[in-house]
Amino acid sequence: MNAISKPAAGTTPGDAHTYRMPLPRLNLTPDVSHGPLDGAWWPRCDALELELPALVGSLDPSVGTVTHVTVGTAAWPDAPQKVMAPGHVIEVVLTDLAADAHAITVDCGTVGRWELLVIPPDEPAGAAARLLSAAAAPGNPLSAPRLLALVENGLDGQDTWESEGGPGLR
Repeated sequence: MNAISKPAAGTTPGDAHTYRMPLPRLNLTPDVSHGPLDGAWWPRCDALELELPALVGSLDPSVGTVTHVTVGTAAWPDAPQKVMAPGHVIEVVLTDLAADAHAITVDCGTVGRWELLVIPPDEPAGAAARLLSAAAAPGNPLSAPRLLALVENGLDGQDTWESEGGPGLR
């Protein structure tokens, strides 16, 4: 696991059991999304119980409390059914749908919902940066599996994305 931790606020450096994950690597579509994705998230490790509280804590609190998330079993094979977040418990729903393999749906009940591309933790930084930008681009027409396929196949995505209505990976 390559998670980097910092002492939690109000603790001394010698407190061995009080660590907080750093802020998530997250890019959200500004305003309202009109595509299949609302942005992208690049977790540091594949332990959902460690990564999810930081992700949830970085979302706009005016949208409401995150009640549950839906994740693909391919990306999160050991995901727990519940994750503790500050002040509440988040239900984790697992799905085997191929379209959800590299996505997470973060749901705040009837108030708000985000569909995010999940960039694999071991993705090289350059490719991850392009994916973070592309998934959050307003009007991005590509799904999570399609964006990842472009990068995994070594394509920069410019021609493909433009032909499908988007501004292209840069």
